[in-house]
Amino acid sequence: MEPKREVSSVDLMALTRELSGYTGAKVDKAYLYDDDLIRLKMREYDRGRVELLIEVGETKRAHVARPEHVPEAPGRPPNFAKMLRNRIAGADFAAVRQHGFDRILEFEFRRGDADTTIVAELFGEGNLAVLDEAGEVVDSLQTIRLQSRTVAPGSQYGFPQSRVNPLEVDFESFVSHMEDSDTDVVRTLATQLNLGGLYGEEICTRADVEKSLDIADASEDEYERLFDAIQRLVDPIAAGETESRVYYEDDRRVDVTPMALEEYAHLQSEAFDSFNEALDDYFTNLEPDEDETTAAESGGPDFEGDIEQRERIIAQQEAAIEEFEADAEAEREKAKLVYGNYDLVDEVLSTVREAREAGHGWDDIEATLAEGAEAGIEAAEAVVDVDAADGMVTVRLDDHEIRLDPRHGVEKNADRLYTEAKRIEEKRDGALAAIEDTREELAELERRQAEWQARDEEEETDEEAEDVDWLSRSSIPVRKPETWYDRFRWFRTSDGFLVIGGRNADQNEEIVQKYMEPTDRFFHAQAHGGPVTVLKTSEPSEPSKDIDVPDRSLEEAAQFAVTYSTVWKDGKFSGDAYMVDPEQVSKTPESGEFLEKGGFAIRGDRTYFEDTPVGCAVGIICEPETRVIGGPPTAIEDRAETSVRLEPGRYAQGDAAKRMYREFRERFADTSFVRKVASPDEIQLFMPPGGSRMVE
Repeated sequence: MEPKREVSSVDLMALTRELSGYTGAKVDKAYLYDDDLIRLKMREYDRGRVELLIEVGETKRAHVARPEHVPEAPGRPPNFAKMLRNRIAGADFAAVRQHGFDRILEFEFRRGDADTTIVAELFGEGNLAVLDEAGEVVDSLQTIRLQSRTVAPGSQYGFPQSRVNPLEVDFESFVSHMEDSDTDVVRTLATQLNLGGLYGEEICTRADVEKSLDIADASEDEYERLFDAIQRLVDPIAAGETESRVYYEDDRRVDVTPMALEEYAHLQSEAFDSFNEALDDYFTNLEPDEDETTAAESGGPDFEGDIEQRERIIAQQEAAIEEFEADAEAEREKAKLVYGNYDLVDEVLSTVREAREAGHGWDDIEATLAEGAEAGIEAAEAVVDVDAADGMVTVRLDDHEIRLDPRHGVEKNADRLYTEAKRIEEKRDGALAAIEDTREELAELERRQAEWQARDEEEETDEEAEDVDWLSRSSIPVRKPETWYDRFRWFRTSDGFLVIGGRNADQNEEIVQKYMEPTDRFFHAQAHGGPVTVLKTSEPSEPSKDIDVPDRSLEEAAQFAVTYSTVWKDGKFSGDAYMVDPEQVSKTPESGEFLEKGGFAIRGDRTYFEDTPVGCAVGIICEPETRVIGGPPTAIEDRAETSVRLEPGRYAQGDAAKRMYREFRERFADTSFVRKVASPDEIQLFMPPGGSRMVE
């Protein structure tokens, strides 16, 4: 038996009630260990020192610990711990609650100048978010950006979709949830009722119901016993009447529960006065998991294993979706066949129904139909089976065998088949939603893996990074990731905002229609023939967010719009640009006007950037990636290891690019590196149209 490493929803129900007894304690300090363990040191009038531990990594727990069980204070506190201290030092611990019946705890802290909520996600990958009074995320251990929810600094905290709370389900709803399942009783209790595997088994044992009993075979009496067993399990816990136990197998701790469980009657156990004490004892003495040890030795979590698991799940879900679609189509085809063979089906149903009403048994009816088939009666030949137990007959129409209920007419039988098709399609829709969630989890795992690998690389080179002279290094590793915006004109402003521009009319259309969000900013040079320029306030994978953009970034975006327009091509050194909101940009022309491809109608007031100087610098960056960058000099020169500034001049674009390439080769000792990342063709992608010259 593998030791438990995560608290369950039932555990949190018991724990929440006990932790509420610590409200009123005052926070002294906050500590962060290993990026996943938070320690809140508090003082309480009656109890004195109170140590609250919240762990959200491979092990997921929350409880008050005895002082001797608390790890020593780490060295220099990381930024997250500093932020937490600034917000809650001196605050009162005001409340704790479980979010629904989910594995989420909310801790509220109140202080005269600000209130703070800490949300501990004790499920999945685990996370901890710090929220302000408005529910906005101040900071979080992990950033989550999914279609279903967002947990990121500056955004409203998004709870995951709540699952069924068995404490709030009456008997009728309980039966409905159970009957929605297509598996056995114990799995249905674990998943549909959100009770988990252990407590699903415990309820079956207490109710004396076979765990492997198929839901389709469960009786109302068994449902009543199961429902009663749930109440007998959770009601004492909700009332604070716990019988906490730590269970042992082969002299090692394997589980901790707020109640004595019949499922563990064969195990040695130790009783505790409170569930909190039991949790403290269990997790303090929990032996390291082999996977955790391997992860620590290898330098990180097993992302590959988790990614492979999600990929397997996606493959299974895709297969299930295909099966649902095929089954639904088959049911619809059956319904169409029933209507298409109306007279024949009606004759079969009428014959069987009249025979039953006349008192004939199913055996007699089956024998009569067999005789009719031998005599060549078409309706009788269509019948391939008579099911006396269910009172159904099966007919073969074309290549389909279709079960029919003789108690009803053709229309009701066909409607039943259409209804079944809709039910299967609903299951398909559920599977589609589930596969999207799994894909988001996969994407999140891949993002975290990339972050972990990048952090490892950063840590390896951090000590020497500040002193690296990339220009003089004889060998520079090439690290050039592909990004979705590489094919456009692009740069990042001094404040980190992505700005993209079209290279032609097709890209202008694409940027506006596909990549421009309601909260972005749209720029264009006043001169004809400039690129559509969009300053992104969020990445395409992120939710759109309305934020203030610094004037410096707006001015750089305006300069970009002017520089890559015909202003530069005409040899001018300045021009005008304007900015509007995306909602002001339209493909519908004014009456009597015509819009060229790549052109747009602008309606409403504009913000003008007059006499904006043209400006372009092209440079090479070596950290954290190796590539050419180009754009307004103020945005490029501080980021690049080395750069060249351009102005309108007499050299054709290709010739100027070759001159810059030779210049970069002279600056870098590793000339092969320049050839790999900054060829003339690559440099030319970042240059304005028309003639240029290098500024000395």
